[in-house]
Amino acid sequence: MKNTEDQVYIDKVKRGDLASYTFLVERYKDMAYTIAMKIMRNAEDAEDAAQESFIKAYQQLHRFEGKSKFSTWLYTIVYRTSITRLQKNGVPAFSIDEETGDNFSYDHAVPQMEHMHAQEQSRFIKQAISKLPEMEGLLITLFYMNENTVKEIEEITGLSSSNIKVKLFRARKILEAELRFLL
Repeated sequence: MKNTEDQVYIDKVKRGDLASYTFLVERYKDMAYTIAMKIMRNAEDAEDAAQESFIKAYQQLHRFEGKSKFSTWLYTIVYRTSITRLQKNGVPAFSIDEETGDNFSYDHAVPQMEHMHAQEQSRFIKQAISKLPEMEGLLITLFYMNENTVKEIEEITGLSSSNIKVKLFRARKILEAELRFLL
């Protein structure tokens, strides 16, 4: 249903109804910002990258053929714009220390997660994801939070399917250790 609804608005924009683009921006702005934030690691830069991406998408909407979902096409633009801006700015990327929590006892950490409220769980999960290297954090966000398929993520990032699966596997292991450490 979402794809059909998107296509209706896309067709309206292509016919000159510029206000219809607002619907698409509203629908996808949060995930666009999230993707940009995972790469840029700075709220202001992420906002700029997301806004620039929406402008680029609008300017190139006539090239959107509908072979993939609009969201996949848009997130590809957000991803590439963010990477380009990051390279231009020379912003350093930080990664999680793999030794984190080596001296921590994991025996009682997981049951605590079961007793937390959903809001607390969400906060801890977001905190743990923020400590992942940028690419792994992005993949986890796209796959689990946005429910993109591996094929869609492949289109967005340009990574191979097997590379995505390996990075997701590693990211899950790091997340597990980080969540145990946080708890």
